[in-house]
Amino acid sequence: MAKREVQEVNAGSMADIAFLLLIFFLVTTTMDTDTGLARLLPPPVEEEPEDTPPIKERNVFTVLINSQNQLLVEGKPMEIRDLTEATKEFILNPMDDENLPEKKEIEVELLGVQEVTKGVISLQNDRDTEYQTYLMVQNELQRAYNELRDDLAKRKFGKIYEELEKEEQSAVRDVFPQKISEAEPKNIGGN
Repeated sequence: MAKREVQEVNAGSMADIAFLLLIFFLVTTTMDTDTGLARLLPPPVEEEPEDTPPIKERNVFTVLINSQNQLLVEGKPMEIRDLTEATKEFILNPMDDENLPEKKEIEVELLGVQEVTKGVISLQNDRDTEYQTYLMVQNELQRAYNELRDDLAKRKFGKIYEELEKEEQSAVRDVFPQKISEAEPKNIGGN
């Protein structure tokens, strides 16, 4: 019997090939990243101006989130799903209710004279509030502004806010500026 000759496979370049494949997948793979909330923070105040007028209580829409992730809006318990409509009602004040925010008339380019609310949304949460709940509340507040802006854009320009030109978007933002004041979280539970 003749001995069979065994052919060897040159594995010297296998490490190079594996390394190149690893590099290829690292370069071409995208990772999902959390972008967070898009908020423009005000510049730091060097000293408090002494002539700042006080904000009237009727112009503040208070939203509190406790450590059990429960919502208290204007002193009353509320479900998160109802926050958008309550916020829109506050901002619009359609019946000129004396308990809801005042309005002022301003001249807005492309839109003419418009009534704009003096209302501010004050959001505060407990230190033990879950981040998911905080984001849900933020989303509902943002949804209220988005819906109001879309409604105005459709009435005046026949398109939703996102489809408007920059000048038109700016005009709509002048009518519905997003005024959300976030207070520092508190530890209400006393832990």
